[in-house]
Amino acid sequence: MRRRTRTRGGAARAVLAAAATAVLAAGCAAGPGADDARGPGPAPRPPGASETGATTGTTGATPSPGTTGTPQARTGSPLAVKIDNAPAARPQTGLEAADVVYVEPVEGGLSRLMALYATRLPEKVGPVRSARESDLELLRQFDRPTLAFSGAQRKLLPRIEAAPLRAEQPDGSSGAFVRESGRSAPHNLYLRPGRLLDAAPGAAALTTGFTYGAAPSGGRAEKARTVRYPAARFTFTWSGARGRWLVGMDGTPAVEPGGRRPAPATVVVQYVKVRESRFRDFRGSNSPYVETVGTGRAEVLRGGRAYAAGWKRGSATDGTAFTAADGSPVRFAEGPVWVVFAQAG
Repeated sequence: MRRRTRTRGGAARAVLAAAATAVLAAGCAAGPGADDARGPGPAPRPPGASETGATTGTTGATPSPGTTGTPQARTGSPLAVKIDNAPAARPQTGLEAADVVYVEPVEGGLSRLMALYATRLPEKVGPVRSARESDLELLRQFDRPTLAFSGAQRKLLPRIEAAPLRAEQPDGSSGAFVRESGRSAPHNLYLRPGRLLDAAPGAAALTTGFTYGAAPSGGRAEKARTVRYPAARFTFTWSGARGRWLVGMDGTPAVEPGGRRPAPATVVVQYVKVRESRFRDFRGSNSPYVETVGTGRAEVLRGGRAYAAGWKRGSATDGTAFTAADGSPVRFAEGPVWVVFAQAG
């Protein structure tokens, strides 16, 4: 058992540990059983979860990540889903329900998303796509998370199987993955989380190191912030009416099929080192590796203001702390968080 802490309002709290940036180059060919022309993965571990498809908390505003949930629901293991962000994959489903969304750079200057679910499970999430090497480092901060993905580079698959997580791919027996009509492969694969987890594990599973509470002092007014990758961009526009940041992708508002917009309460632009990994895609392009262990600078957006911050993650099993120049924590607003990984200058 690993010991971690997650603070709220400046007070540390012990976290229970229990057992158990969007796509490859546009136009990648992949069949229903593979992703990005990569082979299927090893047989997943037995899911150990209900096959009823039950879900929790699929309506209403997203609870704050500090909401504890019921004791039987807190397993300590969140669900992470790799989500496609090619234009053909939009609108995505399930982003609005995520507690944390990480935006990662991938091949061709594009991006991919990793959505984490702990306080509620949506009925459906997707489209689901492939994993990357740096996902394993990012997920080490959680206690045996479930990683739902569709394929990976063949030489990476043994490392995923050996990682301290529960790997779930569409070739498993859970029946959690479905292909939907109306979209072409590979942008039509969706996950039904209720067939992998009996219930949402609860906020204690989010061992991210984030601190929540009253807004920091200072900062500057910020009505919109755009983060650019070579072939993708994200814009977060402050909505006073909703008290949230509305997400835009490549100049277009992000909207769920039901009409709701993903709208995080806090957006973090985290400047990190992005280097070449040991793996290449089927076109020969190197897969970027996002280094999330270390230190650097960041911007925290909340309440229509931007706050300069530094970030630190001492090891892969630690969460990430965001602090002001005086060392005090830069507190996040209650609600969903989007973290956008940007290349450090």
